[in-house]
Amino acid sequence: MTGNKIPLNVLGPSSPAWSFLTKHAQVLIAVSNDPEVRLRDIAATVDLTERRVQSILNDLIVANYVIKVKSGRRNRYAIHEDPDLFEVDGREGSIAQIARILRLTSGARQSVE
Repeated sequence: MTGNKIPLNVLGPSSPAWSFLTKHAQVLIAVSNDPEVRLRDIAATVDLTERRVQSILNDLIVANYVIKVKSGRRNRYAIHEDPDLFEVDGREGSIAQIARILRLTSGARQSVE
């Protein structure tokens, strides 16, 4: 992981103490950015405990948004490509599409700062 934190707000330090994205979405973005990311690194990135990140990852795995694959002593995560997340104007979208969009906008925002 590059060590870049996911911005918790887009308006700067004087913005409200809340985030547009839930912690589940922030963890999903972290996994999307680096499938081999460690829980410790996700926790530092999204400002949660490792135990909470593990719980969120389990939620995402149970909901079939994330796939966990054991790789030696480590876990590797992948965004599940198939599950439908939403429908807009008759078009279905997947969690993988959302993760790609958020990853792209997160990278663009970081390069501006």
